[in-house]
Amino acid sequence: MKNSKLLKRFVPYYRNYWRIMLIDLLCATLTIVCEVIFPLLVKDITDRAIANIANLTVQYILIIGAIYLGLRIVDTASNYYMQYIGHYMGSKIEADMRREMFAHLQQMSHKYYNETKIGQLMSRITTDLFDVTEFAHHCPEEFYIAGLKIIVSFAILCTFNVYMTLIIFAMIPIMLIFSTYFSKKMHAAFRAQRKSLGEINSQVEDSLLGIRVVKSFANESVEQEKFERGNKAFLKVRKTMYKAMSGFHSVTRFFDGLMYIVVVIAGGLFLAYGMLGIGEFSASLLFVSTLLQSVRRLVEFTEQFGRGMTGVERFFEIIDTPPEIVDNDGAIELSNVNGDITIRDLTFGYGDDDTKVFHNLNLEIPAGKNIALIGASGSGKTTLSNLIPRFFEVESGEILIDGVDIRNIKLKSLRKHIGIVQQDVYMFSGTIRENIAYGKPNATDEEIKQAAKASGADEFIESLPKGYDTFVGERGVKLSGGQKQRISIARVFLKNPPILILDEATSALDNESERLVQKSLEKLSAGRTSIIIAHRLSTIRGADEIIVLDNDGIAERGTHDELITKGGIYYKMLNV
Repeated sequence: MKNSKLLKRFVPYYRNYWRIMLIDLLCATLTIVCEVIFPLLVKDITDRAIANIANLTVQYILIIGAIYLGLRIVDTASNYYMQYIGHYMGSKIEADMRREMFAHLQQMSHKYYNETKIGQLMSRITTDLFDVTEFAHHCPEEFYIAGLKIIVSFAILCTFNVYMTLIIFAMIPIMLIFSTYFSKKMHAAFRAQRKSLGEINSQVEDSLLGIRVVKSFANESVEQEKFERGNKAFLKVRKTMYKAMSGFHSVTRFFDGLMYIVVVIAGGLFLAYGMLGIGEFSASLLFVSTLLQSVRRLVEFTEQFGRGMTGVERFFEIIDTPPEIVDNDGAIELSNVNGDITIRDLTFGYGDDDTKVFHNLNLEIPAGKNIALIGASGSGKTTLSNLIPRFFEVESGEILIDGVDIRNIKLKSLRKHIGIVQQDVYMFSGTIRENIAYGKPNATDEEIKQAAKASGADEFIESLPKGYDTFVGERGVKLSGGQKQRISIARVFLKNPPILILDEATSALDNESERLVQKSLEKLSAGRTSIIIAHRLSTIRGADEIIVLDNDGIAERGTHDELITKGGIYYKMLNV
């Protein structure tokens, strides 16, 4: 994406802070006034001294000193505002962008997260946006200061000697051409560095989240080798970046010296031929110093500009990725849900190839019924449980709840009425109370305790030293599998949805934990439309209907007794 287009899209983020920006630029103007007046004061003192040393009276010197002291106080106050409030404005813009990115990521589908590394997203939402603070503050400020200083310096120097001024300013375009060349190389290097850093983040996250598996296989050395490969790749990118930066700063330094040489030679010649006064020559050297400082800051800002543009570009790459699943126009809120589910001519595949998980699947699940789905791995049990809450979009056909196509229901409303208990329970870092309350964020303590009691979790919670305020650790590492599962069931009790999906909720538990959790699940399922996915067939014998899936769709359906009598797939699975 071109910088001009990125800047055009970035400018609207200043809208809420335009007053701060105007004051910031006013302060920048005051600092420039303070800076350009100093060479003029030096010129005046020099001219007076040359004309008649007696002109340098104590009163005159004290007045000059007082004027300059006043200017420095104004400069200090202005610079304080620019550094403090200006940077804070940049931080607020960064926070606005991070908020927007996080909200956008919340809307992305399961498919997006299946195909995107979390470490890369973490890099974009944190590291990439750090440089935006500096960029947002300094971008308008640096260009304004540099532009105004160049214009003022040019105008004043022209009053000294037009020819010398033109010679000095003829150097600036040449300096900018060389600087721009290295700047483009730096921008490419910055982008490669961000990508490489994202890869390292992904690898570290993957390794640390799986640290128990790593240790169980004694594969620490394998992980270290993987990290070392990424670390070396990052080091190589950094080498390229520093090479470009070195060229950039070396060229800037060379032209700094060249500019002074031009002023000394040209100014000396004009001084010798009476075309330039001694005071003007002294002031010219100071103005060139100011001018070089401005150009140097502008050129050096190119490095920061490149970093900022890289961060902004990677930000818009995320923002420009549209959510795959959104509310349709005219989508409605569900109310008074009975829980009838109708699946009609459903066709779905994950898009990796032409293989379809379902092809023209039809299924009726009456309200309040307890339906069990079984079948071999890959037969579509979990896929179906993900399609009903619209985590993935169906290719053709439709899924109806109480006769309404789920695509015509607002996503939040749809998922609000569906409770899901999965095999892999995710615990948020926090307390047990906070994790249960996730099912209903505004729940009272009494409601939380009632949900825990209904799920059978209250007994072990009360036995903990801090009870409901016990910290569960990262991903709930301080709790057993059965404890985490009962907390997840308590969440759903608190949510109290009319439709329930149990996706192999007990398959990873030991016998005692399974017995306790199964008892909780039976209480949870009562009176709700329930879809149970299970490997352990002993847990589904009491289901109102058992549906056996295979690669061709529904292979068998009926009650436990009916399927046993048939002696088909279910019977064979039960007797393996």
